[in-house]
Amino acid sequence: MGWRGILVPLLFSITLVESSRNSEKMWSLNLVSGSSPLYSWALYSAGFSVLVAIVLSMYLIVEHLAAYHQPEEQKFLIGLILMVPVYALESFLSLLDSNAAFNCEIIRDCYEAFALYCFERYLIACLGGEKNTIEFMESQSVVSSSLPLLDDAYAYGVVEHPFPLNCIIREWHLGPDFYQAVKIGIVQYMILKMICALLAMVFQFFGIYGEGKFEWRYAYPYLAVVLNFSQTWALYCLVQFYSVTKNKLAPIKPLAKFLVFKSIVFLTWWQGIAVAFLLSFGAFKGSLAQLLKTRIQDYIICLETDEVKVEIDVSKDPVMP
Repeated sequence: MGWRGILVPLLFSITLVESSRNSEKMWSLNLVSGSSPLYSWALYSAGFSVLVAIVLSMYLIVEHLAAYHQPEEQKFLIGLILMVPVYALESFLSLLDSNAAFNCEIIRDCYEAFALYCFERYLIACLGGEKNTIEFMESQSVVSSSLPLLDDAYAYGVVEHPFPLNCIIREWHLGPDFYQAVKIGIVQYMILKMICALLAMVFQFFGIYGEGKFEWRYAYPYLAVVLNFSQTWALYCLVQFYSVTKNKLAPIKPLAKFLVFKSIVFLTWWQGIAVAFLLSFGAFKGSLAQLLKTRIQDYIICLETDEVKVEIDVSKDPVMP
């Protein structure tokens, strides 16, 4: 993919910066024209967290570009690092201008799909490419007399599914079969994420999207259910891939990277669903919640982007030769 893997996320960031110009007037209106002190405090606290996340992310990107010795791995890392400022800016712009929130979320959804692709490709690049990855998986099925069978979960080259998945899905054999199953499991989420984003735009145009409203006459709950199943399956495939390759990827501390990525992408999604569900039933009674309303999720993400510090710590590990 070359430098296109870096240019694509940069274009998303540029788009968000351009969108901030449209929100400048709305920001001034919120802070100057009679907005409540509580709302102003929420904007300032969110803005500070976003600024810290952006500065740290840019610092890490500059470090990678200054030591660009492993391009096959680092280009995907840069794409992952840019996910943090994209999330932060999108959420902050949504706080500034509720009218622009929907468009900002579409940008985040598209970049989220791209980030998932970057994460998968980064792990594969660290394993030496697709061919070497498949060969490594096939080698896992070789039984050694010096290694007890109980110490190797994949001694016979078979990945068994937990109940009840084992009742409806056949076993995966390590090698091309397992690799293709994981690849399809991740790609299907990328495709569905893009399709649902386009459908959301169509439904929003006709006024039947109903963001955050769990009512049968709106499209939001149906799209949420589809994406929830799709994302759960993609996460399951990532977990299986990690379980098979964790020893090989030990030099790059894959568990830390996996947990950080999962918390940014998957947990924020489920967090958004939970917030929308609770808000629709009037569970939030606080003053700040009543002011932010449907933008509660954006405010939380702005504060959570400080976890980019964790990403910096785990991403500075040397890449595998």
